[in-house]
Amino acid sequence: TADGSISVGQSVLWNGKKSTVRYIGEVEFAAGEWVGLELTDGKGVHDGNVLGVPYFECPAGKGVFAPAAQLAGGAASLSPSMVASSGPAASGNEGPTFLPSKDKSTDGSTSLGQSMTWNGKKAIVRYIGGVKFGKGEWVGLEVTDGAGVHDGTVMGASYFECPAGKGVFTQVAK
Repeated sequence: TADGSISVGQSVLWNGKKSTVRYIGEVEFAAGEWVGLELTDGKGVHDGNVLGVPYFECPAGKGVFAPAAQLAGGAASLSPSMVASSGPAASGNEGPTFLPSKDKSTDGSTSLGQSMTWNGKKAIVRYIGGVKFGKGEWVGLEVTDGAGVHDGTVMGASYFECPAGKGVFTQVAK
């Protein structure tokens, strides 16, 4: 990372899952510095390629991106509570808890359930609102005509549900 606390090849924990750092730097899908991880334990969402941009290589379904603040094992500034609170929810919970979506975008141009085209692919709006991985208002889409990147869960936060490899996020058009 820019502060030198994490380096490529380092073993870290993300959401309680063992991972190896494969990339550090800027990405096209969000602002700021991001850490690309290959998960040793658990399921990721990609193979190091996100929205057609190759950042690193790893087996399909083993790659994730996270801000350095979400990693344990590198940044000395991580609190023990951050590490302890990440990981699976308490037993007895059935499936993920989804973050609440708005019905319409702030500018009124996009509605939940609306059909639209994203990068030339047909998609349905499944989520509208804030996200943990970027600033501003974002739209979660289920791509119905082609491939996406995830299943509606990104960096451990569940925004909506769709088949694996069919979900994408984009910012509301300005």
